[in-house]
Amino acid sequence: VAAASAASASVAVAVAEQLDRTSRIIAASADPADMRRRMGAAALQLDGASDPARSARWRAVVASRLPDQRWPARDLRVVAVDAADGSPVVFDRDNGIELADAVAASCASGAPHRACGRSFIDGGYRRNENADLAVGSERVLVLSPFGGRTRHPIEWRMQLAAQADDLRAAGSTVEVVGPDEEAARLIGANAMDPSLRPGAARAGFAQGVGLADRLGAFWG
Repeated sequence: VAAASAASASVAVAVAEQLDRTSRIIAASADPADMRRRMGAAALQLDGASDPARSARWRAVVASRLPDQRWPARDLRVVAVDAADGSPVVFDRDNGIELADAVAASCASGAPHRACGRSFIDGGYRRNENADLAVGSERVLVLSPFGGRTRHPIEWRMQLAAQADDLRAAGSTVEVVGPDEEAARLIGANAMDPSLRPGAARAGFAQGVGLADRLGAFWG
């Protein structure tokens, strides 16, 4: 119990430092492209940024949580940001990157993940939900763990509401699902705290069961 508490406290400190560091970068940035460049440059300066062993460990963690190591036959797009220049990258089954590396890159919110000779950071620096990638679809179901919240200036139009508006303007019918009160309570406490995962998973499952009929009708 003591070891688990110490680990949880360590994660909390790391997350707080990460939030402070990235908040200062956002505040200093002129626009989304400038912000992504700054985020990438800062990530490349972090301890372990160029250590292949760190990327290998992170990849192993991600791979262990995937139900299948292969890209699915259906269209799946995984978003990351190139740390070298801040350009968004959208991975799919035809990019030549393994699924575990694509997901590891997309979730690299601290030090970058190294894959295919490049370094990548979290795809959330493009947009949290990246729902706009579904433009042209008849129906779009958006699952937003953070309930559409954003730390970026509203005028940057990175928030979920702007993405949903753009999708609807292009002809899509959009349904958005965010965490209900119980799930939000758990996620909001510290989204990176592994001790909260079981409770958050149970809350999310219960919410999904409650929404099944409505979403089934939406999805047709």
